[in-house]
Amino acid sequence: MILFDALIKIPKNNNVFQCFKNALNSKTFCTTTTIKIKKKIGFIGDGNMAKALCKSIERRGLINYSQVYVSSPYIKNLNVWKELGANITTDNTEVAQKSDIVFLAVKPHMLSEILDKIIKDATASPISNKLFVSILAGITLRELEEKTKVFQGSRVIRVMPNTPVVVGEGYTAYCPGQNVTEEDLSIIKSILEVTGSCQLLPEKMINAVGAISSSGPAFVYLFIEALSDGGVRMGLHREMSTKIAAQTVMGAAKMVLETSKHMGTLKDEVCSAGGTTIAGVHELEKGGVRGSVMNAVEAAAKRADELAK
Repeated sequence: MILFDALIKIPKNNNVFQCFKNALNSKTFCTTTTIKIKKKIGFIGDGNMAKALCKSIERRGLINYSQVYVSSPYIKNLNVWKELGANITTDNTEVAQKSDIVFLAVKPHMLSEILDKIIKDATASPISNKLFVSILAGITLRELEEKTKVFQGSRVIRVMPNTPVVVGEGYTAYCPGQNVTEEDLSIIKSILEVTGSCQLLPEKMINAVGAISSSGPAFVYLFIEALSDGGVRMGLHREMSTKIAAQTVMGAAKMVLETSKHMGTLKDEVCSAGGTTIAGVHELEKGGVRGSVMNAVEAAAKRADELAK
């Protein structure tokens, strides 16, 4: 009551009032300013994950695109970055030299060749004191540290993000290498926190986590598409059916996260005796949906292990 009495005395157009209002509604405290990252951010590789991460942290005010350096062997792929205001190049060495934090966002099998060329090209102007952030599936911290040790003062962090980071609903696991500093961890955590949820984990768990979080969105999109297809088959227009399917999946996910109830309990709350839902669940079970999803996670995790070898 004391907080409420104080709150109603604040003018409604006051920024403090809005902060308290948002905090009470969202159960988190908001801040009036965003702490900007002053370091230069580089992306070696311009794929979907690089775009998703960069868009998310720029959209939330942590960086400006003028601080971003991006490389790709195909200049046409870089045009979208140029239009946003990023610095573009086909030279990976330039990104490594000009950036303080270097995201390695290429295909895992390309990493050795790329780093070898950077080492060769940078002999005249040695690269040092860089934080390398790897989003590469299957490449271990030990391998990354071995490959980057030639760069004096280099540190390595592995992160495993997913594409929903672009809408602020991502999940990212991260684990630091041996030489990572507290400042490094603080910066990476501040980047990952604005993209959704992030969690510091031991490296031995990262492939299993990635099989759910990084590959999982594709599995969920497939399910949403199937729900939408079902609606279309039963006479709904595609746009309406897709919107209903996506909202239903999002709502069900929030029920899991916010009620702390077991998924089986939530399912049983929907399935009335002899009703429509249990009839549909029966068909899913006959189709082996549960086992297929478990197999998909296992396959993705094993593939990450294979890439590591």
